[in-house]
Amino acid sequence: MSDIARAFAPASVGNIGVGFDLLGHAIDGLRDIATVRRIDEPSVRIAAIDCDLPDGESASAAAALAAIPHESERNTAGKALLALRQALALPFGFELELVKGIPLGSGLGGSAASCVAALVAANALLDAPLAREGLYPFALAGEAVASGSRHGDNVAPMLLGGVALATPTRMLKLQAPDWLHAVVVHPDQVLETRRARAVLGDPYGLPQVVAHCTNLALFLTGLQRGDAELIGAGLRDLLVEPRRAPLIAGFARVQAAALDHGALGASISGAGPSVFAWFVAKAMAESAAPAMCAAFGEAGVAARACVSPVNAARADLLPD
Repeated sequence: MSDIARAFAPASVGNIGVGFDLLGHAIDGLRDIATVRRIDEPSVRIAAIDCDLPDGESASAAAALAAIPHESERNTAGKALLALRQALALPFGFELELVKGIPLGSGLGGSAASCVAALVAANALLDAPLAREGLYPFALAGEAVASGSRHGDNVAPMLLGGVALATPTRMLKLQAPDWLHAVVVHPDQVLETRRARAVLGDPYGLPQVVAHCTNLALFLTGLQRGDAELIGAGLRDLLVEPRRAPLIAGFARVQAAALDHGALGASISGAGPSVFAWFVAKAMAESAAPAMCAAFGEAGVAARACVSPVNAARADLLPD
C-alpha cells in the first residue's frame, strides 16, 4: 500500500437558492487539491497551504490564505481527518498539504472542498477504505469549523457529484437531467459565511415558509421529472435571498441579466457573494455568462464566470 495519496474536490453551489442547508450541486473547473501522507505519529499535522488562483485574484487570495489556520483543530481539512482518526481508532496519523483553487469567502464551498479532498485522499490510505457515505459525518465535522454548524449542502455534492440532498445524518444523490447547465459568477468580493448567516436570525412568517416550501416541492419534482417548467417555477428563494442580497453589490443586476438571457432561475451561491443561474442548454449558459459579469461591472465590481454542467463530477483521487 502507498503511504501517500492526492485528491481533488470540486467547487459547489450550496443551497441552490431554494434548498437552504439542504441542497447543493458540484461545479466542474474549480477545485481544491489535498495531498495526504500516512505517518507513524498518531496525529494530524498540516505541512503546507498554498493557492492556485488566477492572477487577478492573487493579491486578495494571499491575504485570505494567510488567515487559514494551520492548527488541525481549527482547519476544516485538519478537523475532518482528526474526526476520521478518532472514530476509527487509527493507530497512525496523517500529514496534509492543501492547494486552494477555489476563491476564499466566495460562496463556492472552498472550506468544504478542502476537507472533502483531504478525506478522499486519506480514505485511500486506510487498510479498509470507507464508502462515500461513510466519509460524510467527518466532512460535516470539518465544515462546521468554518460555518459554525453541521450542514452538508456543500460537502454532499462534492462527495457524490451532481445534485445532492443533505440532511444531518445522510446524503442522497438526486436525479437531474444532463441538459441542465449552470453559470456561476464570482465577484471580486469576500463575504464570510458567519456574517451571511447572521442576517437570517429573525423569524419568518408562516405564509412565507409555506410559499417557500411550495417552491421547493416544485423544484424537486421538476428535477425528478426532467421538467424545465417546474424547475423554473420552483427556483425562487423567498427566505434567504431577500436578506442576503443587500450584502452583495450588484446582485439584482446580475440576477436580472441571467433571467433576461433565459435562465430558469438565478440566486446566491451558498453564503455568497457568488451568483449562480441555471439554463436548459450549455449554449444559453455560455451566452449569459458575459452579461452576468458585465452586470457586476456596472456595480463597480470585477467578476469571473464559470460554466458547468449541473451533473458535475465528484471528488476523486488524482494520479501521483
